[in-house]
Amino acid sequence: MAKKGILLINLGSPRSTAVEDVKEYLDEFLMDEKVIDYRWIFRALLVQGIILKTRPAKSAEAYKTVWTDEGSPLIVITKKVQKKLQNRVDVPVEIGMRYAEPSIETGIRNLVEKGVTEIVLFPLYPQYAMSTTETVIEKAEEIRKKKFPGVRINYVQPFYNRDLYTDCLAESIREKLPESFEALLFSYHGVPERHIYKTDPTKTCNMNDCCSKDSHPSHAFCYRHQCFNATDNVIRKLGLPKNKVIVSFQSRLGKDKWIEPYTDHTLETIPGKGIKNLAVVCPAFVSDCLETLEEISVEGKEQFLEAGGENFTYIPCLNDEDRWIEVIRILCEEQLQQFYLI
Repeated sequence: MAKKGILLINLGSPRSTAVEDVKEYLDEFLMDEKVIDYRWIFRALLVQGIILKTRPAKSAEAYKTVWTDEGSPLIVITKKVQKKLQNRVDVPVEIGMRYAEPSIETGIRNLVEKGVTEIVLFPLYPQYAMSTTETVIEKAEEIRKKKFPGVRINYVQPFYNRDLYTDCLAESIREKLPESFEALLFSYHGVPERHIYKTDPTKTCNMNDCCSKDSHPSHAFCYRHQCFNATDNVIRKLGLPKNKVIVSFQSRLGKDKWIEPYTDHTLETIPGKGIKNLAVVCPAFVSDCLETLEEISVEGKEQFLEAGGENFTYIPCLNDEDRWIEVIRILCEEQLQQFYLI
């Protein structure tokens, strides 16, 4: 009988805060054509000819502000999730990172060495995007075909609209939301606008009017819609009025048009509109990392306070909360059962 296992996939992190390690990580990350989708020569000129000349040193300093005694927060948290999930399931659980180590290949190999031939692979991204879910699946399939042709993989699909997830997120936010907050900002990771159209196989997406519709052929592939939809589901469960909720997109790179509104601009302008007490959550991430711990809870806080804000509360990601581990278990169990139906 085939033996089953679970592989949890997260983004990845440099091995250390050393500039050379950060440079190596950024090179692999930014040279992924699903992240910067230029032709190889232009991508190489931009990344290796420009970005990697200056950004690694700056990023290394940023990583130092969030690094723990155990290492990278994202890696540490993902290992905690792995350990907790392993205690709830009776199949082996491994982790892999899309970039750097432990890699997806390492994760698959670790399972195979335990006799596993059927893997549930879980990209830990609630929403679908070319630079997250799509690149993970493409890389995993490439590795499977080249190195592990006898292995079968079932993928956990984006879960942004699953009640068990939005219930979990809403309860996590509810426990941490200060009574004095005047607005709750949902800051999602941004993507270039062209990514939204490139990932739409239906070719029906029009960001001007389809994201807010109840149903549209492009919704299964539209990251922007999925962010707004997840927000609507969570605030409904929280019982919040829409006038107390803001959605924005962070972490843009380069001069291309990214989906709007931008988080940094939002943080700089809302104090002038009378919002002095702000809470921020980052639901594109399930694990706290550089983009949440430094970009939002440090830089974002500074931007808001300097613009006239008074109180800034960053609400942590789900990380290794027990209720989140239970969501992971259920989503993985669903895919484990699918092996019996094939």
